[in-house]
Amino acid sequence: MPGPRRTVFATRAPTFEKNLIPSRKGAKIERMAEDSDYAGALRSAALRVTRPRMAVLQAVEQHPHADTELIIRAARDVLPDISRQTVYDALNALAATGLVRRIQPAGSVARYETRVADNHHHMVCRSCGVIADVDCAVGDAPCLTASDDLGFDVDEAEVIYWGFCPRCTASRMSRSHP
Repeated sequence: MPGPRRTVFATRAPTFEKNLIPSRKGAKIERMAEDSDYAGALRSAALRVTRPRMAVLQAVEQHPHADTELIIRAARDVLPDISRQTVYDALNALAATGLVRRIQPAGSVARYETRVADNHHHMVCRSCGVIADVDCAVGDAPCLTASDDLGFDVDEAEVIYWGFCPRCTASRMSRSHP
């Protein structure tokens, strides 16, 4: 099954110019390729299909574990006039409906990913901050059992592994062994 189409076409669209307000006439019109996977995902979450939501969803998919600033820049590659607030609103709607996952390791800004269909965890480098996905050893959520659930109906356990990525480990080793 082919993956989603992510091609973006930048064109001047004279046939659409007659429908634009005067300040937008002659502007570069960014046209997203029809992407039924993004549109279908939005519809399945009962969200309206809008160009900003599709641009943000595409940005999150193309930049796993990205912070909001990177997502804003990536979305603006597709929709140059998208506002910061629109990106924040789209991220909140996408996270609330489960289309994206918001993670925020201690001491880090919020980051987003589209890998939501499985129970996985994250490894975070203490030095450079890179975040990597790691599959859950158990598989099903929750993968940890509390010693006493205190009457809670536990459905998830958040696990974040902390350490040093291979690049930072090599750098630390080379500094300690001159």
